[in-house]
Amino acid sequence: MHIGILQCGHAPEDVIARHGDYDGLFATLFDGQGLTFSTWDVVDMDFPPGLEAAEGWLVTGSKHGAYEDHAFIPPLEDFIRAAHAARAPMVGICFGHQIIAQALGGRVEKFAGGWAVGRRTYTLDGMGEVALNAWHQDQVLEVPPEARVLGGNAFCANAALAYGRQIFTIQPHPEISTPVLGTYLEVRGDDPIYEPAMIEEARATMALPTHDALLAAHMARFLKEARP
Repeated sequence: MHIGILQCGHAPEDVIARHGDYDGLFATLFDGQGLTFSTWDVVDMDFPPGLEAAEGWLVTGSKHGAYEDHAFIPPLEDFIRAAHAARAPMVGICFGHQIIAQALGGRVEKFAGGWAVGRRTYTLDGMGEVALNAWHQDQVLEVPPEARVLGGNAFCANAALAYGRQIFTIQPHPEISTPVLGTYLEVRGDDPIYEPAMIEEARATMALPTHDALLAAHMARFLKEARP
């Protein structure tokens, strides 16, 4: 199945040098799942010529806020609404989770409770307790009318959403494996916007397993089996 990656930002230079940009991280995540990819750097105003350019869509993370004034956000929301109307399969991760919710009538804000960085555990419908790496402050605080909440945790109540059997979105980052998280912590962990105790906890829990492969299989299956 051919998936169009809508790349909404770029990873830090050190992450790109060691692991690839966001599209490379997803190609690694989905290795062996029967998917092929083309990338459009929508953050740089490079958009697909139309919905027919791919069989399904993946909306990536970004350093930007869905509610911020950036040139790429209005046309991205238009594309998301067009894909939704056409019943095109779509998945969204972190910023992708947020911008899809915003485009379809939800509300995204900078969460007053602060950041989530590192390994977090979520309760997801049909999967039970799932551990994934997170890196975000923004959250979907009001769910779109059509969306169904599939799970979350005490910090992030709306961490996974489904829109029928067509769109699946999730707040944490299954594409950020433990080695990738280590690079992020190396290059960003000393930024004063993050509480030192949270960064230390993220480093201390890196040895614990995450369920990236489980989420990759789930999202690949969702895309292939999506229906109106």
